[in-house]
This record gives sequence, structure tokens and C-alpha cells, in this order.
Amino acid sequence: MEFTQETIDALTVNEVEIMKKIAEELNIRVAQVSAVISLFNEGCTVAFISRYRKDRTDNLDEVQVLGIDHSFKSYKNLEERRLEIVKGVFNQGKLTESLDNAIMSATTLTALEDLWAPFKKKKKTRGMVAAEKGLEGLADAMLTMDDETIEKEAEKYIKTDNEDPALNVDSAADALAGAQDILAERVSQETSNREAIHDLYMKEGNIVTKGIVPEGQDEETAQKASTYQMYWDYKEPLNQVKPHRILAINRAEREGALEVTIDVDVDSAVSLLQKRTIINNHYHKDAIEDGIVRLLSPAVVREIRSDESDEADAHGIGVFSENLKNLLMSQPIKGSRVLGVDPGYRNGTKCAALDETGKYLGFFKIFQEQDPKGAYDAINDAIDKYDIQVLAVGNGTGSHEVQAIVSKVLSENYADQDVKYTVVDESGASVYSASPVATEEFPDLDVMVRGAISMGRRLQDPLAELVKIDPKAIGVGLYQHDVNQKKLAEQLDEVVSSVVNNVGKVQHQ
Repeated sequence: MEFTQETIDALTVNEVEIMKKIAEELNIRVAQVSAVISLFNEGCTVAFISRYRKDRTDNLDEVQVLGIDHSFKSYKNLEERRLEIVKGVFNQGKLTESLDNAIMSATTLTALEDLWAPFKKKKKTRGMVAAEKGLEGLADAMLTMDDETIEKEAEKYIKTDNEDPALNVDSAADALAGAQDILAERVSQETSNREAIHDLYMKEGNIVTKGIVPEGQDEETAQKASTYQMYWDYKEPLNQVKPHRILAINRAEREGALEVTIDVDVDSAVSLLQKRTIINNHYHKDAIEDGIVRLLSPAVVREIRSDESDEADAHGIGVFSENLKNLLMSQPIKGSRVLGVDPGYRNGTKCAALDETGKYLGFFKIFQEQDPKGAYDAINDAIDKYDIQVLAVGNGTGSHEVQAIVSKVLSENYADQDVKYTVVDESGASVYSASPVATEEFPDLDVMVRGAISMGRRLQDPLAELVKIDPKAIGVGLYQHDVNQKKLAEQLDEVVSSVVNNVGKVQHQ
């Protein structure tokens, strides 16, 4: 195939093909995918599209709309990068048919970047240097000739004063070595080879971790003190390792606590590809081995690590999103007077009384450890004074001691009345209490008072209170600081929007 500037310039991202692929994956019509993409381009949100534009999407629900948006962005990003790489290689005059096929067949960004890597480096690859010496013809011949014939053929490529100036190798051995370098790169660029080795490594490979001993410590002491003791000398099959383990291992590696390797049988990979190929001489056989050991195997290992990290990211973000959704959708306790209790030790436990609408009524502090009797009396008096029906106790430091006192107050004084207590998740309360939103709501109240108010309001109307806080601060995720923060923020914003939309639809009905 001949590549020209005109054919390369004419390459564009085919959005129609992307839409067809998404439609097939989601088992819907291309017209529905197209309608959703058009609505997003008009600036519409997921909630708006799924609620008010059902006539254009033919009743697609929120999950389907989100799926279309995510898939379209992902596929378009992949195709745009694919074209950038094709054009980049062409502009260097290095685009061959086999390389073009490899680039156009790559299914991940990692695979694309591995193909692009040799061309973005200032130093030329061995295969490039050999091609510049005019050895591609010899490489082609190496695929069909026997040892004796190819060795004679190599002599034609030796530089002489009367020969083609492009032929600039000094010996047949150099010509054969250059031809092998070209074949090695072809082996590494062949998509089917990459897929075969990837499947082999995922089936038989292991992730292996080893603890790193800090300077000045012995290994036994370092292992006992390590946060990552279970991964100190650890091995697990690649196809069995769980997402949360990948996130933990990645974090430990970033912190310099673990050395991480992918243990694979490169010899099996070499044998696999050599058996799949018709080989007529030992030069070709050795070129296949070199292409796998030096080029393809390291690239596949990088791809596996990247893929497993991406999958772990997606899982962690999914868990966080689901937990956040469940928390936001917690059943509100409306129409009850609440005492919000924010436990603490050094600064005491903060208590704020709220009426049925969440209006702030009053505040006091107790010190459950230093003065349990005073704490008992203060809680008892507040229940009576503010006609409290439910006490919302935060689950932070000191919560158990406070719960013991609250339980005693209720059992001894309100056994015949409908006064109860419950525990609420206080994640993010400190973030809210010092935020501009809290300052605007309660400009004259201390941050500690605001935190206690938030405890009570989380019980009265969880959604209304929690949407005031950055979702990442609510702390209901799996290794939330180890996942892609941009993707996490986007996903959590979508969850909040979805919950608000769904609650709005229910109330509207």
C-alpha cells in the first residue's frame, strides 16, 4: 500500500462508526446514540436528557445516556490519538504497511503509545538504522530462504566503491544482523502477536511484590513495621488479583515500599510465536526471539500493568459511586426534633438542637470522659428543654462513649416516651463546617457548632445536607486517593446529579 500526503491528510475520526459500535454494544439503535451525542453537544446534562428529551432518545434511561457519553468520549479519544500517531510516523517517513496495520488495529491507548514510543525518541531504533542501510529487501528474503542461501544473499548488500551508495554495510554478518533487527521490530508490531502474548501472560503470569528495606533497618524489623506486610513477599496469578489489591500495590510502589514485577515465562512466548511461523533459517528464528525478548514482551507487560490499574480504578470509582448513591438516598427522618451530636475528646463533644425543619435552636458541649455525670445531665436537660425526639450521634472519635451515655439517659428517663438515638456517618462534616456554604448559612456560629448542626441535618434530610460537601470528602470509597482523581470527581458529580434528578422526579410525581 502506498501512503501519500493526500491520503494521510484525508484521515479523520469517523464518528458514525463509533456510534455504530456503541449501538451494537448497548443493543440500541444508532439513531438513539446520535441523538444523545447531539444533545450533549448542545450543552444538555444527563439528567435533562433522560428526563425531558425522551422523545428524541426514544426513552433511553439515565444509565444508557451515561453509557453512551462515556463510551463516545473514550472511543473518540482513542481514534484521535490513533490518527495523531499515524500522521506522526508518516511525517518521519517511517510508515510501513505492517506498522499502519498495527496502529489501526490497536485497541488501547497503551498499545498505541508502545507503537509510537520508538518514533518519539531522538535515538533511532536498530530496525530504523538497518532500513536506512537498505536492508529491508534482505529482511524480506530472510522469511523464505534457507541458511546457506540467505548468507549468500547477504553478500549482495556489502558496501563497495561501485555499488549503490545506499548499501553501506561492511560485511555479510552486519547485513544479516540488520535484517534480523528489521524482522524483530515487525514481530513486535504485529497485532496478532501482541494479542497472543497478552493472552499467554494473563493466563500463566503472576504479579510479584517484594518489600523494600529502608536504609539502616534489617528486613525483619522493616517487614513488621510496614503498612504492606501482606505484600512483603507476595505472588498471585494475574487473572485472579483483585482490584483493591492492585490499588494497594500501586500505592506501595509509588511510596517506595514495594518492588513490583510481572513474572512471565518469556521462553514460552518465544516458543509460541516460533511455532506459529514458517521458519526456514536460524536467522529468522533468532529474530523472532529477539523481537519478543527485547521489544514485545516488555511492551505487553507494560500494557497488562496499565490495563489492570485502569480496571482497578474503574472498580474503585464504581464502589465509591455506589456507596455515595446509597448514602445520598438514605431515608430522611422528617418532622422530628433532632439533637445533632458531634463526638470528640480534646475539644469535647458538640451538641446542637434543631427543630422539625432543621432550624438551629441551641448548642452545648459535653466532656464524656472527664465529666460523664455532667454529660449525662446536659443531654437529659436538652432532650427535655428542646423536646428532642431523635439524637443523631456521629460515628467519629469518642462515639462509643457518647452512645453509652445517651443510651443510659434514654433507658433511665425516656423508656416510656418515643425518644431514640441513631448513629450517622460524619465523614466530611469538618469540611462542610469550614466551607463558604456553612459560613453563609451560619455566619455568627463557630465551626464546631456548624459540625453538630450538620450531624442532625444529615438525619433529617441526608441529600439536602450532603450535596453541600465535595463528594470526595464524604469518604465512602475504596482507596479513593489512589484512583484517577479527575475520573473520580466526574463520576461522583454524575451520581449527585442523578440522585437529585431522581428525587426531584419522585417529588414531582
